[in-house]
This record gives sequence, C-alpha cells and structure tokens, in this order.
Amino acid sequence: MPPKTMEVFKSLESWVFENILPFLKPVEKCWQPNEFLPNPSQVSNGEFMEEVRALRQRVLGLPDEYFVILVGNMITEDALPTYQTMFNRWDGVRDETGSSPCPWAIWTRAWTAEENRHGDLLRTYIYLSGRVDMMMIEKTLQYTIRAGMSEQHFCAHGNIARLVKEAGDPVLARICGTIAADEKRHENAYIKIVEKLLEVDPNTTMLAIAHMIKNRIVMPMHLMSDGQDSNMYDNFSAISERLGVYTACDYAEILEFFL
Repeated sequence: MPPKTMEVFKSLESWVFENILPFLKPVEKCWQPNEFLPNPSQVSNGEFMEEVRALRQRVLGLPDEYFVILVGNMITEDALPTYQTMFNRWDGVRDETGSSPCPWAIWTRAWTAEENRHGDLLRTYIYLSGRVDMMMIEKTLQYTIRAGMSEQHFCAHGNIARLVKEAGDPVLARICGTIAADEKRHENAYIKIVEKLLEVDPNTTMLAIAHMIKNRIVMPMHLMSDGQDSNMYDNFSAISERLGVYTACDYAEILEFFL
C-alpha cells in the first residue's frame, strides 16, 4: 500500500471507532448456533434423538440441489482463515500482533468471530441432516482454503432461506435468514467505509473500484475444489442460477450499485 494511502487509513482510525465498530454486536447479544440446533446438554438422550429425528424429517422434502447451495454457502463461511489472511496483508489495517488495539484490527477480529458462527451452524445442521457426504465436504473445504479465494453473500443466504421455507423446513429457513441479516449488517459497514474513502480520497478509491469491476466481481468460493471436479464452481453456479439463489441479475445489480 502506498504511503499516502496508508496515511489515509491511519487518519480514519478515530472515525472507525465511532462509526464502524458500532456495527458489531456484543458477544452476549449475538445469537449462537446452539439456539437453532438439538442440544444434548439441555435435554435427555431420548429427547435429543427425537429432535434429531424431527430435523431429518423436515429436510426429507428438500431437493438435493438445495443442499448443493447450502454446502457451497457453508464452505464459503468456513473459509474464514483465508479472508482474515487477506485483511492482514494490507499495511495500515493489518493486525500487527494478533491483539492490536488498532480499530481496523478490532473490526477484523470481531467480524471474523461473528462470521465464524455461520459456518459452525450450517455445518452442524447439514451433518445432522444425514443428506450429504461429510468426508467429501471436509476434503473440499481443505482443498478450497489451500487454493485461496478472491474477492455477495447476503443475497445467497436470503434466497435459499425463502426456498427451504417453501419446501417445508422453517427452522433451516430461520437459520439462513438469521445469517443473511448478519451479512447485511456487515455489508452496511463496508458501504459506509467506501463512502468515507470516496469522501477523503476520491481518486484512489475510484481507481480501486474501477480495477475491481474491470477484473470482475466474483463469488468468494470461485476457487472451490474437491480435488476431482475441475468445473466444480461452474456446476455450482449453474445450479445457483437455475434456482434463483444468485443470478446474473443479482450480479448486474451489484455492478449498478458500484456505478
């Protein structure tokens, strides 16, 4: 990052404290995965097994394609180590010590902690459903993190929430809707940051936006791999488009937002 740009980010630290960190929720006010899942520590073994059977009964009506989307969303969420690594590449905003008091670093750590719940919840629900090969999913996740990821996730979670509700699983719909609400809150924070950068350094910010658009905006999991299917993301995208989870129209709306 050029020294001038580093100075811009440094100058915004007090602004971040006042305007961006409030987008984060205190841990005690955040939802936790166990609120949506059968919890063996709160009920008897028999009641726990009955709750798992009820979960499996609910998902019987979901098409296999819905699980393709759910697993894709889960892998995107579970690749958090890659995203935090990306944040920490950039001078001026990186977490120098792992516990830096810099507001940019505080945001990155707290954002990561909030996002971590998403993958935990989706993975456990999918595991309990018995509908997918978890060993293959775990391998795919490892391959994907190894491959790295480049730079819309609220949209995908929100649309799959609608679909699974229509298919008869209101609990999974609530899970996806809750995750979508988190993603929207985080999105609003990033919008506010870009708006501020356009105010204080419009030329550099516009060049950065132009570079991103020229090189195409891609889903975080576009390097998704299971070590076997070289067209895995293309196949995932085709299903997502067909179901209306994330379509060319959604992509166009994102581009229009930037323009």
